[in-house]
Amino acid sequence: MDSFEFESGRVLENVNVEYSVSGIPKYDDDGNMVNVVIYCPTLRGDYSILPKYHDFISNDSFDKNEFFFINIISLGAPESCSPSSTGLKYSFPQYTFKDRVNFKKQFLAEKFNIETVYGLVGEGLGGFEVLTWACEYPDDMEFLIILNTTFKTSGYRYVLLKCAESIIDSTDDFYSDVYSTSLSRAVVAITQLMFVTYLSRDVFEKLNNDEIDVLIDDYVDEGLFMDIYDFKSRNDCISQYGVGDKLGNIKAKSLILGIDGYLNFNLKEYEQMKDSIENSKMSIFKYNKNYYESPDYNDMGIEITSFLKQLK
Repeated sequence: MDSFEFESGRVLENVNVEYSVSGIPKYDDDGNMVNVVIYCPTLRGDYSILPKYHDFISNDSFDKNEFFFINIISLGAPESCSPSSTGLKYSFPQYTFKDRVNFKKQFLAEKFNIETVYGLVGEGLGGFEVLTWACEYPDDMEFLIILNTTFKTSGYRYVLLKCAESIIDSTDDFYSDVYSTSLSRAVVAITQLMFVTYLSRDVFEKLNNDEIDVLIDDYVDEGLFMDIYDFKSRNDCISQYGVGDKLGNIKAKSLILGIDGYLNFNLKEYEQMKDSIENSKMSIFKYNKNYYESPDYNDMGIEITSFLKQLK
């Protein structure tokens, strides 16, 4: 995009946006796309469950080509426009989740001439964007599907973010022009800290320490590709997240899905979302093993497929 203006008023020029599409677009008599679904995945792709359901719904009972999926890499992510990709590092404008939504809305308008979409699908951090979008622009979509998502940063989530912030603050080289060894060590420490949010309590209790060590090492290896400046901006954004007072704005038919037992989310918050969003349905699932590695997606997959069929 030629430029993008943040809520703070700062403007960046020549803004890169990475995106991908799948499915087949359908049009009304006026030439408008009518089956666009915006897909907002969780931060760590290898730990995302929604792509598995994206494949699951393509079977004899449902054709996923009914939708035209667009995945726009978010503001703040290195594939699009971020502290690392722009070279601005600690000087990159601080952004909010509304900025992230506006970034995608502007791109959709400029690239596809799209002002409204059929639906939004989000998991984890991507779900924060979905809820912000639906709260701020309730007439933009007809349905929402969110998984392992909450409406505010508080409790354990806030404590973890503050701990990560302390690790960064203890690194003397953060405001240096050279990416030093100490910054890489800080990334390792932050990644180890965040690992606790990606498995349920039940899974942790079933693993011995040697097994946990192996999983942490694998997780840290992937996390070494994370840029500390990208993380810091995102960490600050998440720390300020909260749409609880705006959930009543949501008009879209909503499916709220949760996995019980994960540190980041709790049943009370799911129930509060269900009570606050007028046209919503909630389903909570419990897995005794790491559901990201589980081959059995039938229960949640059937729930998603049923919801999508009811939209027709």
